[in-house]
Amino acid sequence: MAGKFIVIEGLDGSGKATQTEILKKAFEAEGEKVLKLSFPDYNNPSSALVKMYLGGEFGDNPADVNAYAASVFYTVDRIAAYLKFWKKDYENGTVILADRYATSNIIYQMSKLPENEWDNFIAFQEDFEYKKVNVPKPDKVIYLDVEPDVSQKLLSKRYSGDESKKDLHEKNLKFLLDCRNSAMYAVKKLGWIKICCTENGEMRSVEDIAEDIKTAVEG
Repeated sequence: MAGKFIVIEGLDGSGKATQTEILKKAFEAEGEKVLKLSFPDYNNPSSALVKMYLGGEFGDNPADVNAYAASVFYTVDRIAAYLKFWKKDYENGTVILADRYATSNIIYQMSKLPENEWDNFIAFQEDFEYKKVNVPKPDKVIYLDVEPDVSQKLLSKRYSGDESKKDLHEKNLKFLLDCRNSAMYAVKKLGWIKICCTENGEMRSVEDIAEDIKTAVEG
């Protein structure tokens, strides 16, 4: 399979963690050295601002923190993780698989802006992350597309129906609908690979989705 740095993106409940692990095993079966990452990195202090934001400490609506400010919270977490944990692996040719990355800012934060500002935000995001801050740019981004009502059902199942466990993004359906629109825009503009994960209002099988991802990576 081709690719050195691959990002798996998608809204909450789209199966990113599961599919990233399956892809990791597929690379390892071919003899590749693989490192799997997940962002935000909640196990490290670098995610403190992200936790505060998602916990509603800056306001109970995602829009209470503007797109650019919130993006920086996540950027701080990524650059800390890169410098501390995976820079050498990346430079030594290890296959890097990430469950979310800088690309998530384009999905979640760009959705807060009017559509006529989206191109400027994408330009800012890519310049800031990949040139100014200088974290690596992914070779491929695979977007797992799940209909928002299906993802909501999956999240409710994850939290056993306890809505209070959802974070600032997860509990706001309108925001997630807006995020899906920004993701579809990014798929077209940036050449992300979209994998349709639902059929007839239900999730497709994990195995079928994994096969589509494997085909996309090999392409």
